[in-house]
Amino acid sequence: MNIPAPVAVPITRLALQVRGLVQGVGLRPWIWRLAHEHGLAGWVRNDGDGVAIEVQGPAPALALFRAALAVPPPLARLDAIEAQTLAPLAGSDGFAILDSGRGPVRTGIGADTAVCADCLAETFDPAGRRWRYPFTTCTHCGPRYTIAARLPWDRPNTALAGFALCASCREEYENPADRRFHAEALACPACGPQLRLQRPDGSRAEVDGDPLAATLALFRAGGIVAVKGLGGFHLMCDARNAAAVAGLRRRKRRPGKPFALLAANPASLAGLVSTDAPARALLESPQRPIVLLPAPAADAYLPGIAPGLDRLGVMLPATPLQYLLFHEAAGRPAGSDWLRAAQSALFVCTSANPSGEPLAIDDAEACTRLAGIADAVLGHDRAILQRVDDSVLLARTGKPLFLRRARGWTPQEIRLPAAGPPVLALGGELKNTVCVTRADRAWLSQHLGDLGSAAARRALADTVAHLLAVLDIRPERVACDLHPDSAAAHFASEYAARHDLPLIPVQHHHAHLAAVLAEHGHTGAVLGLVLDGFGLGHDGTLWGGEWLSKEGQRLGRLAPMRLPGGDAAAREPWRMAASALHALGRAADIPARLPQPATRTVAAMLAKGLHCPPTSSCGRLFDAAAGLLGVCAVNTYEGEAAIRLEAAARRHGPVEALAGRWRSFEDGTLDLLPLLASLADETGPGRGAARFHATLAAALAAHSLRLAARHRLDTVALAGGCCANLLLVGDLRARLEAAGLRVLEACELPPNDGGLALGQAWVAMGGDDA
Repeated sequence: MNIPAPVAVPITRLALQVRGLVQGVGLRPWIWRLAHEHGLAGWVRNDGDGVAIEVQGPAPALALFRAALAVPPPLARLDAIEAQTLAPLAGSDGFAILDSGRGPVRTGIGADTAVCADCLAETFDPAGRRWRYPFTTCTHCGPRYTIAARLPWDRPNTALAGFALCASCREEYENPADRRFHAEALACPACGPQLRLQRPDGSRAEVDGDPLAATLALFRAGGIVAVKGLGGFHLMCDARNAAAVAGLRRRKRRPGKPFALLAANPASLAGLVSTDAPARALLESPQRPIVLLPAPAADAYLPGIAPGLDRLGVMLPATPLQYLLFHEAAGRPAGSDWLRAAQSALFVCTSANPSGEPLAIDDAEACTRLAGIADAVLGHDRAILQRVDDSVLLARTGKPLFLRRARGWTPQEIRLPAAGPPVLALGGELKNTVCVTRADRAWLSQHLGDLGSAAARRALADTVAHLLAVLDIRPERVACDLHPDSAAAHFASEYAARHDLPLIPVQHHHAHLAAVLAEHGHTGAVLGLVLDGFGLGHDGTLWGGEWLSKEGQRLGRLAPMRLPGGDAAAREPWRMAASALHALGRAADIPARLPQPATRTVAAMLAKGLHCPPTSSCGRLFDAAAGLLGVCAVNTYEGEAAIRLEAAARRHGPVEALAGRWRSFEDGTLDLLPLLASLADETGPGRGAARFHATLAAALAAHSLRLAARHRLDTVALAGGCCANLLLVGDLRARLEAAGLRVLEACELPPNDGGLALGQAWVAMGGDDA
């Protein structure tokens, strides 16, 4: 019998370059296991471009390997896989994970994520070596951006560089089959960071006993503790203790701005907020943001948390340390079952910073800066290398709305519709973020806040330096706001001069519009409706309620109102109410209607036209309405009047728009003074607030349709800080879509000044000319 000779299966070798979010997400060990499953030889390593692979074996096995590669681990994102065929290597067997390669960095770094279920199970296993350890983590969870000094994502380049692994952790770290293989934040009680509870009184004396037990005792006694999180410290107290909440407000000088609430799980929020499946999914997502949810009885159940509002900002634990505080309050139960049961403990959890200053990130800094606010500081010796605040989102039908894009999303890249030169954009004065670009990608920094203090401006400089270094980007252009006197514009001007780069000022509202267009990849003609506070316009006046072309040309505007006292009118809505009464010919009503210490002075300013610059700002229109209705006379935080006005309208319920309460003019001006006249005679603030929202939406829609028809446009982009008002935008969007227009809105970034830097960068790249 003739036995056929075995057919030799041809061997192929491939070089693969994987780009995207591929470092620090468990991709290399996953590839190692994939190669072993298919009997392939070769290696994988991190490099400046992402992850490099050389893999060799029979063509059918390689085809299966490549197909499986397209479905990576959950935290990874593959943007491109480039392949090149190589000559097979004789004697090549086994598959290895090699040390990282070097070279220019063209990849991204992962965002911080919440502790995973597997690590939580270990943390609450009394028989495990990580029982009650506050820094349990693995390849699939934990800190990333906040502990990264540079790329590639390797332990020597992180805040864990100084912690030598013990034998047990070393075995996990070096075993490709283990979920902790090259988990750069890996630690245990024997070799990792340790908790400490200190007094912020200058002595920094550590509190005796177990830090967690002592912290809970302070909470139960009504105390306030600064607790170290992933991107900075939080100030925490017992949310059910009204005296403790009031004390925190007094110490932090935060009289009205709402606090966030930290709960153990969704079950613990029953009866406090309304949640549906999408909201729960957002709360439990790896990003663990603060989510604003309906809470009609917030003041009754939790007085002082969100005064006068009908929403609560709630969040779930992101770190083992936060979970351990609830575990301590529950009596240290064994196992993980308690994690799913409702817990009575609720904590206020707000950014640990004196008013107007950046978030505290260092233990010594916290003890110094928070003295007089916190009774103790619960910190540890794992450094935070980048301060990153909590992200804040509004739950809504469809995609949630960002109000603050930070932890969990920074520095996730944004794909642009076209490539261009690398740009550094410095954003605005308030809600500041910065943006850097490379080719067709943009990276928006974490929320930095307002730049009014020297410390905030130093934080801006530090963030710019870190973002450019970690992404290895050298800008060729610098962009900033058109207003030259802002701190961000000053920084941009100095940076451009120091590096001999062109400086490109971008009009504030043009940048708002460009940010939405860049996010959606929209390069065609568009009618931009920008509803905002105020920013300097091309004509030297203060804009804020604009209809713009894609290129930033003004096609329409809200009729200007006077700003008595300039910036003071943004802080004191009663001044805008006085402006409205004056414009209505009812100046004599100002003293009686608006009993403020400066009422007569403001009335005289309006009469003489002194220090009363005009503005088309939609934000100041909201202030005028709030002041006329008695909803808010003085803002204790930015946007308070508009937020309270929206809450009052929601509490009242839907009403019909008031017919004939606006005027549209041929020059593109929309006059809403007739609407304010109706509010001046309104007796019920709730009904007045509801009528204001409904009529404003109807007027904006009608004027937009008129301008869209005139300029033959079929797409409207909504942008600006007022677009965080879901009641207004929901009604406006429905009216525009019912008329057949396509509507674009901010989805991946905030509509407020937190997204401004992306728009500046896109304009500086030439994107508005695309």
